[in-house]
Amino acid sequence: MCPPEYFTVEYAINPWMDTATPVDPELAVKQWHQLRETLLDLGHTVHEITPEPGLPDMVYAANGAFVVDGTSYGARFRHRQRAAEATAHRAFYDAYGWRFVAPAETNEGEGDFTYLPDAYGGLILAGYGFRTSSTAHAEAQEVLGRPVVSLRLVDPRFYHLDTALAPLDDQNVAYFPGAFSVASQRVLAQLFPDAILADETDAFAFGLNLVSDGRHVILNSEATGMAAKVAAAGYTPVQVELSELKKGGGSVKCCVAELRP
Repeated sequence: MCPPEYFTVEYAINPWMDTATPVDPELAVKQWHQLRETLLDLGHTVHEITPEPGLPDMVYAANGAFVVDGTSYGARFRHRQRAAEATAHRAFYDAYGWRFVAPAETNEGEGDFTYLPDAYGGLILAGYGFRTSSTAHAEAQEVLGRPVVSLRLVDPRFYHLDTALAPLDDQNVAYFPGAFSVASQRVLAQLFPDAILADETDAFAFGLNLVSDGRHVILNSEATGMAAKVAAAGYTPVQVELSELKKGGGSVKCCVAELRP
């Protein structure tokens, strides 16, 4: 995770960002710490990357890389405003001794990649259409040695995969069908017949931008409908308020890069 020390909305690179809507910096920091404390209280270890001035979106740490089996596939950001984040994230992974592979293709880390270790022997789901290039999917497959399923995002409000789909455990997911092309919806229905299907209200409340440890599902406090759905499926919802960070187009998952040894 990366503290939101320099977080603000000073440019607009997704439909959720509005430079005319002020950010409350103190509240953003408070909400971020509440998320961090929630993860710690649930027994998880949290490492922190140092924020850098001039990089307000570094708080969305999930975008900096994608880690599977101890290998970090680095990010190459679509927009120039975030490009320098890639170097900061590489320094973090190098410092911890992870194997790091610098990408040739444009991708935004866990924003558009996720991994389900028990689904079909270990499956990577990858989004494209707005930020990550589809050619990065093939590159990730070569780097990580896991099969990659490409999913096309078609609604710019769901510009990253992690705004429209989330693993609930090691083999099942929740997703919002309307964020995907018709063909990708068919693929998801075949792969995950038992998935939780979110509706538009869930998705607009960033209810899919969540983190799950297979039992506890940490999600935005606004996403009450999604919380009810995961509870009905046997998970324990844990809601955290992230109203300020939502102004930048992110929520729980965007703030958390998952490290998979």
